[in-house]
Amino acid sequence: MEKATFAGGCFWGVEHLFNEMPGVVEAVSGYAGGTRDNPTYEQVCGGRTGHAEAVEVTYDPAKVSYDELLNAFWNMHDPTTLNRQGPDWGHQYRSVIFFHNPEQEEAARRSKAAAQRYFEKPIVTEIVPIDRFWRAEEYHQRYFAKHPGHAGCHWIRGWVPAEPAEASSTSTNN
Repeated sequence: MEKATFAGGCFWGVEHLFNEMPGVVEAVSGYAGGTRDNPTYEQVCGGRTGHAEAVEVTYDPAKVSYDELLNAFWNMHDPTTLNRQGPDWGHQYRSVIFFHNPEQEEAARRSKAAAQRYFEKPIVTEIVPIDRFWRAEEYHQRYFAKHPGHAGCHWIRGWVPAEPAEASSTSTNN
């Protein structure tokens, strides 16, 4: 199993959509990219920690590739809005790909450049190394399963088409 970490606004919707993907073992809501150990939701939302609401994805690379996760990420939020998704605004709602190794960094940068051609405005997504992921409080985990009918601001928009498998495997060798 491998891990990937993404921030794309409120973590409830991002977590839900990743948990729906075949090959994802588990996606959990949490916090990454900040300066405080073991932050609480209130601290993060108060803007005092520097964390983003993030989702840590544990996936089986034999069933879903990191490139497929990246494609889903570009399609589940608007990567051109700075510190905002839908009605949520603030630094904690920024768009970030937290890479776990140099291969993920390279794939994320390549994917961002490829995705940019589908957006009129510049993609503002940060690509930074993961330092530490802090799991959010239990009431945030699988939020939509616990609150049926609650609306979210994330859905698969289909902005960025998936690259054919042959093209993406060819581009990784360049």
